[in-house]
Amino acid sequence: MSEQSTLEHSLAAVRARIARAAADAGRDPADVGLVAVTKTLPLSRVREAFACGQWRFGENRVQEAAEKIQGWPADLPRPEWHLIGHLQTNKAKKAAAIFDLIQTVDSIHLAQEIDQRCGSLGKIMPILIEVNSGREPQKSGVAPEGAAALIREISALPQVSVQGLMTMGPFEGDPELARPYFVETKKLFEKLKENPVPNAEMKILSMGMTNSYRVAIQEGSNMIRVGTLIFGERK
Repeated sequence: MSEQSTLEHSLAAVRARIARAAADAGRDPADVGLVAVTKTLPLSRVREAFACGQWRFGENRVQEAAEKIQGWPADLPRPEWHLIGHLQTNKAKKAAAIFDLIQTVDSIHLAQEIDQRCGSLGKIMPILIEVNSGREPQKSGVAPEGAAALIREISALPQVSVQGLMTMGPFEGDPELARPYFVETKKLFEKLKENPVPNAEMKILSMGMTNSYRVAIQEGSNMIRVGTLIFGERK
């Protein structure tokens, strides 16, 4: 079996798993978006996934993403590129220029930097607020109790558009360990929907990765970030 056909099979299997998890949770599978995580993979693999119908890709590092995005063939439609890794403010200029959604905004300072850079580009950047729902000191993200205040501050910036929330959860181990994180983030998401902040929306709830996507879907995620299940273990 060729790499292309193997990838096509893997993507179909992942989509089927997502559909099954959504149906088991009483949800419409079409409501769950898939971000294919392409960190460390060459552009050729991204193009293969695109040829299989995947059009939304997630990258962790700005420079690596820039090489892929700038190398994307001009004769192909442009896919949607998400930054899903931590963004340093000194990389905001480049990130503003290349990404379609930044999922990991966790401070007013970072949002202001993105706003300024997008202003010079004449674009509005959709962003998600990264929530550190486990309050883990080693992880980025705003604490749940600080999210509403942060969103109110960011909503005043004209060149960024808050579109929802993102949380990480544990990277590995028993997926059930992630459930409390997802439950808390979903509660926050619904609370912010009920008490909306002007110029901010709660449309996207990005939760769940390869090891935890089923639990995330059960708890209301409408965007999951999957790499290994699609592309196999990174070399």
